[in-house]
Order: sequence, then C-alpha cells, then structure tokens
Amino acid sequence: MRIAGITYESLADGPGIRVVIFVQGCDLGCPECHNPDSHSKTGGREHTVREVIRMIRKPGPGRKMVKGVTFSGGEPFLQAGDCAQIAFEAKRIGWDVTTFTGHTYEELMAREDADIRALLDLTDYLIDGPYIHEERDIGLKFRGSTNQRLIDMNATRKQNGKIKLYYGN
Repeated sequence: MRIAGITYESLADGPGIRVVIFVQGCDLGCPECHNPDSHSKTGGREHTVREVIRMIRKPGPGRKMVKGVTFSGGEPFLQAGDCAQIAFEAKRIGWDVTTFTGHTYEELMAREDADIRALLDLTDYLIDGPYIHEERDIGLKFRGSTNQRLIDMNATRKQNGKIKLYYGN
C-alpha cells in the first residue's frame, strides 16, 4: 500500500476525532485540490497493510478519544482492497469508517470490482464527487465544494441503495 501520510487526531475529516490515512495516487487530479502532492502514483511511501494497521493503533495522547478512521487522498478507491482490510480492522476495534472519493457513489457502484464493493460495504460515511473550485464553500461540513455529498452509507444500505445524506453533528 502506498500512502502520502497519516494524521493521528483530526476533527476536519469526518464525525468525531479520527485517524486519517492519506493514500497516494489519484486518477482525477482536480484543479486546486488541497492535496496535490498525493496525486502521483509513485510518491509517498510504501507500507504493508499490517504496518498501516499498527500505525493507526499506535498509542498516544488523546488516542482513546478516536472515533474512527478516514481514508482520504489521493483516491482511496485506487487502493480499495488495502483500504478495505484496514477498514475491517477499524470496525473490529469499534471505529467507524469515512471514505473520501472524487468519484460519485453511482460511478463506484457501477464498477464490477469486489475490492471497491468491500470498501463501500465497510464505509459508514462517504464523501463523494470531485472537488470543483468554482463551487468552493468553506462552511460545508467535511467537504470542499457544494457538488460533493456526505452520504450516510448505513442509511443508504437500509434503503436498498437510495442515497441518504448525513446531517448529524
């Protein structure tokens, strides 16, 4: 797995205090992206999934207050299998999972890819859609532009795939 970095305590990348894994590599390259260093598929550092799991479980001040893990990017669905393994481990320790993607939920669901489906199945909150600088809104919760959606994946699954947006705290 190739990652650009890890942030151990974030309030800006999903509900509650979160560990954020910034995956390396993006197939979209949105203009004005806030993580352009994560676009190259050869940048960042290579780690095994097991190493990343050890890193996110590393003890530290405030770590007992962590509520979940977030996959950001780069584009997490380019490494969906590895992210799904980490998401599975996060669920085992009682964390929720937030995943950012520049693709839409509908685009991802249309793909016949077991790894993508596995990551979607383990995701509690999906922030989807490309960042569009002309639609930038710094007042949005966890998103950068108004076209992006914050999808409650658990509610969406209960509604047989009918998208339900998240409006919680």
